[in-house]
Amino acid sequence: MKKFSALVLAAVIAASAVSMTACGNSGSGSGSGAKADSLTVNIWDSNQQKGLQKIADKWTETSGVKVNIEVVDWDNYWTLLEAGASGGTMPDVFWMHSNNAQMYMENDVLLKLNDYVEKEKIDMSKYYEGVKNLYTRSDGNIYALPKDHDTIALLYNKAIFDKYGVEYPTKDWTWENMYEAAKKITEGSNGDVYGMAMNTSNNQDGWYNIVYDYGAEIITEDHKGTTIGSDKGKQAMEMVRKLLTVGAPQSVVAETGTDSLFQSNKCAMITQGSWMINAFYTAENSADYKWALLPYADVNGNGKCDEGERYSAYNGLGWAASAATKDPDSAASLITYFCSEEGQKLQSEYGVTMGGMKGVSDTFTQAFPDTDISPFVEIEDYKLFFRPYTRKTTVWEDAIQQKGGFLDPWQNPNDADLMSTACDNSQKIIEDAIANE
Repeated sequence: MKKFSALVLAAVIAASAVSMTACGNSGSGSGSGAKADSLTVNIWDSNQQKGLQKIADKWTETSGVKVNIEVVDWDNYWTLLEAGASGGTMPDVFWMHSNNAQMYMENDVLLKLNDYVEKEKIDMSKYYEGVKNLYTRSDGNIYALPKDHDTIALLYNKAIFDKYGVEYPTKDWTWENMYEAAKKITEGSNGDVYGMAMNTSNNQDGWYNIVYDYGAEIITEDHKGTTIGSDKGKQAMEMVRKLLTVGAPQSVVAETGTDSLFQSNKCAMITQGSWMINAFYTAENSADYKWALLPYADVNGNGKCDEGERYSAYNGLGWAASAATKDPDSAASLITYFCSEEGQKLQSEYGVTMGGMKGVSDTFTQAFPDTDISPFVEIEDYKLFFRPYTRKTTVWEDAIQQKGGFLDPWQNPNDADLMSTACDNSQKIIEDAIANE
């Protein structure tokens, strides 16, 4: 996903403080505004719109307030949200993301939800810890409630595997197995079909998982450092490099995209997040598409998956409201319904996403008939790590993808010497960025 500019937002925030003071709304959730006839909700994923609208309509039946859910593409979403925060019109309710949350939470842009959480007797311990912690500031103030959580799985085209005589992925697959299978397909097709494709800019559903499988961390648990430059980090990134040598070149990926390459039968495997299930489920060739567990790193060399050798990144969106909404009570009520046990179970039942609350996603695997999506749930029996973030995630996240970071070895994966240096450089880039936050 592309990122927004923290520098732009910083300028926006300064203006928004004046604007919101002028509106007379402190963002404290006092509920002094008049009840609105309707609420505007912005999201960026059209695959979720229909299901979320059905849930919102149930809330409307009791509240009497209509909900209009509008889809804005990722880039324009953040541009419009920034513009709204600078004194324009923000949607009443909207999604927050781990890339962006810290900057918005540090200022009077989002409605504080503590009073509403207390009023509705919401048990915050029921939510996935990483998602809950992301949207709760260190002073205890809550600025978004966990909407969902996601995991990553391996997607493969059964027909391509059959054509080139390659056995299907199993739960016993290592990353080396994936490499060998991709190599056989790429070479067997004389390059007409790529064995795999990885968009290196999509870290959560790609190479981040490999780093953790090998025992390194993009950001340490205390959010104060990284181990990408360690021996384990270099071992992981060497595996990434090897996969890129038998996959679609990054120039092709940048032009076409991994999803399009896969759906046009130009590549046999990609890794993808649970938020994309519906897109592939409704695709033209979906009968050939199968999901499998992410491979693991056989670090111990004993031919079995030991604890800590198979990870999946997980992330979670948050439902937030504008501090300047004219009807904070209704906005907060909609959020608490979306994030209630009832709302979360409906989200799973409708196949929108897995819940941000634990134990509510049992029906999710049944929402897509004739398609086995159990790998997204089964991966939770292994290890999850929350998508790495710091106060200014995009600063270091963007920098390590440029020259001096991993750009050169990603674009030239056959040059094995480039990766080790890139790991050392990226270690320093991240450490320096954290020190300057």
